[in-house]
Amino acid sequence: MKLIVGLGNPDAKYVNTRHNTGFMVLDEILKKKNLILKEKFKSFFVKDNDILYALPKTYMNLSGLAVSEIMNFFKLDVKDILVVYDDVSLNLGTIRFRASGSDGGHNGIKSIIKEISSDNFDRLKVGIGQKPESMPLDRFVLEEFKRDEKENMKKIIEIASDACLDWIDKDMNFLQSKYNKSYI
Repeated sequence: MKLIVGLGNPDAKYVNTRHNTGFMVLDEILKKKNLILKEKFKSFFVKDNDILYALPKTYMNLSGLAVSEIMNFFKLDVKDILVVYDDVSLNLGTIRFRASGSDGGHNGIKSIIKEISSDNFDRLKVGIGQKPESMPLDRFVLEEFKRDEKENMKKIIEIASDACLDWIDKDMNFLQSKYNKSYI
């Protein structure tokens, strides 16, 4: 059994913000697979055979609470999860798989590491671009993509959703060589 988690914030006001990129990728997967989410495990959640999909309802900074609840219930190992999230250190249009690592300053990842007591889980980072120097980070990640960026993000979300589905049965070397690059 495997778990794919998209990070974001559940309120409607956050739907199209940079910080909800993980939610956007998962929404695309759910649309492709015609899956409907239910509320369970502090998440919007669905089980499709041996694959679990979750969008934590705990807000970004407490994402680990939902992830740990699902992992404990299904007795998942840290190597059975993929977390999809926005990365401000990557240019818009870049995606990158990583097999482990630090939180990189991302509060959602920091929460997951704390709650599951490990940083040894797979991640798919989706670049949202670097913030302007004059803008606080929290304001940047909570703003919507600009008009020209939205078209590019549609393409990136489509590619990232395919990458997540490949993750289910491909190894990290394959995934990194196929997907780790800029698409715009």
